[in-house]
Amino acid sequence: MAEPTALAGTLTDAGHELIQRVYFEDTDFSGRVYHARYLYFMERGRSDYMRLLGVHHQELAAEGLAFVVRRMAIDFVRAAAIDDLLTIRSRMLEIGGARLVLGQEVRRGGEVLVTADVTVALIGRSGRASRLPDEVREAFRPSPL
Repeated sequence: MAEPTALAGTLTDAGHELIQRVYFEDTDFSGRVYHARYLYFMERGRSDYMRLLGVHHQELAAEGLAFVVRRMAIDFVRAAAIDDLLTIRSRMLEIGGARLVLGQEVRRGGEVLVTADVTVALIGRSGRASRLPDEVREAFRPSPL
């Protein structure tokens, strides 16, 4: 059965957008989103961005390749709460030999809650960096700001 594309968000002129609802499990004792949960939201945004560009984790894994987060610079601006609808925006900033740098935002309406610059590296079975395949490099192009 084909995957409904609406679940994967939408490609935009700037990159990708994914809508996520905040559930009880995402919150801490204060009723606000626990800081580490934003990492989950952003991971989903990156994964679905790749999926819509035709880059699939299972296909990479079949070739002995995987993306790993190498570096993340994150700024927590405001907190989200249960039942909030969040938009996770992802855009390509830079493409290297074995790495991609993405800019991400988590927003509630027009309000920026979290920003992050995320460097992901492609690794092979040995755990060492592996050059990005041409088709992956072609799928990703730096997005305008």
